[in-house]
Amino acid sequence: MGAPVPVGLLSAAPSAIAAEPAPSEVVGVDLGDRSYPIYIGAGLLDRGDLIARHVPGRRVLVVTNTTVAPLYLDRCVKALSAEGNLQVDSVVLPDGEEYKTIEVVQQIWDKAMECRLNRQSTFVALGGGVIGDMTGFAAASFLRGVHFLQIPTTVMAQVDSSVGGKTGVNHPLGKNMIGAFYQPTCVLIDTETLDTLPDRELASGVSEIVKYGLIRDAALFHWLEDNMEKLMARDQQALTYAIQRSCINKAEVVAQDELEGGVRATLNLGHTFGHAIETGQGYGVWLHGEAVSSGMVMAAHMSHKLGWVDASLPQRVRELLLRANLPVDAPPSMTPDQFRTIMAVDKKVQDGKLRLVLLKGKLGGCVVTGDFDGSKLTETLDEFCHR
Repeated sequence: MGAPVPVGLLSAAPSAIAAEPAPSEVVGVDLGDRSYPIYIGAGLLDRGDLIARHVPGRRVLVVTNTTVAPLYLDRCVKALSAEGNLQVDSVVLPDGEEYKTIEVVQQIWDKAMECRLNRQSTFVALGGGVIGDMTGFAAASFLRGVHFLQIPTTVMAQVDSSVGGKTGVNHPLGKNMIGAFYQPTCVLIDTETLDTLPDRELASGVSEIVKYGLIRDAALFHWLEDNMEKLMARDQQALTYAIQRSCINKAEVVAQDELEGGVRATLNLGHTFGHAIETGQGYGVWLHGEAVSSGMVMAAHMSHKLGWVDASLPQRVRELLLRANLPVDAPPSMTPDQFRTIMAVDKKVQDGKLRLVLLKGKLGGCVVTGDFDGSKLTETLDEFCHR
């Protein structure tokens, strides 16, 4: 498959749009007959016509949470309802990683049943990564599959979780252990929704942008080193660039490996350590990006111990994440044994052997491997858990 690229103003796309605001960027996810666009721009939430072109039927269920609903639900419903042939309903879920459960997804199915939705219906995920993951899983399961699209309102969701079709819920013994690969019909990123995002959530999402720089886009990492303060100050130009670059990276990887049989696993840099932190601390205590931040520092540290990267790289990673106000150490309450127990049920474990995403070679290079000196993992866990 050809690598997706930004196609600039939407007027350059096959279906021109006359009304404003128009997307400033469009990134394509190339999956054959399941390909879809990612629209990026300011004020796009008001573009009901843009959203509606990716709604095949007449019935729409908007899924959001108690934090996002007061901010954007009425606006989203109004934009969709303005498209005369659409009937729009909504359901509001509790907010937080701790509610990413099959029991809460049941509320989406209950509402869909109450509204008598059919297979041509579309679920719209309006919110962050938790809402996107649960809505996608609900859509994949309801009537064995209805349409859904993503309107992410956090940096984390805009640069990572809304793209690529990973959906699911957590299990008490492991994060994201129950789910499905299920692609949206489009992703609509309104950068103005970040104006209401808490600083902590902003920083959490930035960790995933740093990840792309480490695993495959050295130029992005250099840009982040030069522009981190602009990004944290919510400079619109900086945010748009970072979101666009991240979506291009994610789309390219997904186009090569939709079901995570190979290269897509590299997107989990820091996630094995990070998921252990989230599970060990209790879902919602650490934000996902905070746990990934600490996990990336641990992975970089271990990579250096293995002799796979220069000593300067772990330090650069640590310093960059600190500038984003992100944690760079493990929780003081966690033990090496606790890490090992939780990591043993990671999705990348194969035949009982733990595999990790580690950095190797120059900046932008990484591997997914179980072929490493286990003593270096032990040393890494001991050092980070006893700091």
